[in-house]
Amino acid sequence: MKESIYATRDIARELARKYSTMTHDELDVLESILVPIRYNKGDMILREGEICENIYYIEKGLVRQFYFKNGKQITEHLGEDHTIVMCIESLFREEPTKLQVEALEPTLVYALPKQHLEEVALHNVNIQILYRKILEESLIISQVHADLVRFETAQARYKKMCKLWPQVVLRAPLVYIASYLQMTPETLSRVRSSTLLE
Repeated sequence: MKESIYATRDIARELARKYSTMTHDELDVLESILVPIRYNKGDMILREGEICENIYYIEKGLVRQFYFKNGKQITEHLGEDHTIVMCIESLFREEPTKLQVEALEPTLVYALPKQHLEEVALHNVNIQILYRKILEESLIISQVHADLVRFETAQARYKKMCKLWPQVVLRAPLVYIASYLQMTPETLSRVRSSTLLE
């Protein structure tokens, strides 16, 4: 699990580029709270009943956020390289989560512990902005997914997913894509076939 010192610096820079500009000192502070963690394919990053204490930045890999309903697994989110994953309700209420997060590929994440992030955000305005932008992005992605399954046809849902998250469509098992789009694997197969014929 040992990462080079340069790697955490690179990740701090990557996060700063994506979410907020930072001074050299602020980069030092951000780098100091990043925790690299490696997961093998099939490892659980977070289990039901645990409290989510981190925001996870996926440097490389693919993860699935899911829950159980009537004994079936429902995929809530699929996260790929250079994206964020968290269980937002558990993170802020500090209560056990009903969601689970699983690595679908060998995955390297950098954890941003919420407690440390909030402490350093108090004294660093650009880290405060980064924190806010990460939360905004997470809420927007949740809303996009909610609107997708609420308003779009099965075909439109799949096409939009291909446009927004092409790597996820290529890499995630079809059964999880179907679940995320709230359709059966059979419907997804039909939709994929008709999309290829267009």
